[in-house]
Amino acid sequence: MTTSSTSRPGVSEDFVARLADRAGEAEKLRRLPQATIDEYRESGLARLLLPKRHGGWQAEFPEILDVVRRMAHGCASSAWTLGFYTLHSWMLALFGEQAQDEVFAGGPVLCPAPLAPTGRGAPLDGGVRLTGRWSCVTGVMDADWVLVGAICGPDDASYPALVLLPATDIRIEDVWHTAGMCATGSNDIVVDDVWVPGHRLVTVADIYSGTTPGAALHDAAVYRWPMVPALALTAAMPALGSAELVADLFARRLSERALAYSGVAQKDQPSAQVRLGGARVRLRALRGLADAAADDMQARVSSGHHVGRKARAGVRAAAAHVVHESRALIADPLEASGASAQFLDQPLQRAKRDVDVISGHVVFDYDVSRELAGALEIGAKVSPFAMI
Repeated sequence: MTTSSTSRPGVSEDFVARLADRAGEAEKLRRLPQATIDEYRESGLARLLLPKRHGGWQAEFPEILDVVRRMAHGCASSAWTLGFYTLHSWMLALFGEQAQDEVFAGGPVLCPAPLAPTGRGAPLDGGVRLTGRWSCVTGVMDADWVLVGAICGPDDASYPALVLLPATDIRIEDVWHTAGMCATGSNDIVVDDVWVPGHRLVTVADIYSGTTPGAALHDAAVYRWPMVPALALTAAMPALGSAELVADLFARRLSERALAYSGVAQKDQPSAQVRLGGARVRLRALRGLADAAADDMQARVSSGHHVGRKARAGVRAAAAHVVHESRALIADPLEASGASAQFLDQPLQRAKRDVDVISGHVVFDYDVSRELAGALEIGAKVSPFAMI
């Protein structure tokens, strides 16, 4: 990754290698090592999707996808966390001018964003009194601000919204003891009756449809992307990158491994060759699907037209398929890698555990995502609250 915030951010092989070197440490810490956080802050990556008026690059949205996918070649947890820090800077740019000027006063920030509306914002003095508990708050251990989902407004006219508050207003509950994605530090947070001014709220309806205050303020296609397609594609990249890593590791393993007892070189086994060749073809297909989904959405938002639910559901289904197939792809070469691949210092087994956990994210529910896409294609009734 670059070392200056004034040059275009990218991901170097050296940075990915350092993520790989720290992967075991990060897993034991159950959060990203400070060295990773420091390098991210210095890299300029947080400015990738940040508006130009706040010192950002205001890049086209698909640029984040390649960055996150490549970081997963080193560490899926790091790719997930750093990818979401970058994505959430984009989400903050969807708020109104006053909120953006406030939060970006000192430059880019680290802002986790648990979006499930498990809090309540009661109206008070031009804002809301916020109370609630949120789970799976990726990257919260290093947060500057936090963006949470809540049901806001009076009881007879409530609406789902995203609410922005400084990290000093939250309490962290250490609950993230998991089989995979350990280094994301995705603990719970609690907010007890904190007043939040109204300018730090944005409605979920606007977030989902790409019609937020920031979309009008910056007048750039990147800020008209609907949230669910943006979230789904970004979150799918650590799974795809992990599958690419596993294929690379399996190829390297074949060149070195002799089977126990028989002493036969595994690279000479046709079955192993078939697994590797199949993995490469499947990976190309998944990359093509992800790229096509991103290009289609980019073309729609660039045209300036509203992006309908059918198109949004199609992107969510594509992202869910990428994760579903990445998980299966990882399991196949791991099955042929022998018991020694299961030691905790082996990235093969870590990749499987990490992607198993990623696949549990609600946006990747394979049945639901396909159901929504199919229902909208044929005009069947779909809940207005469906995550699309």
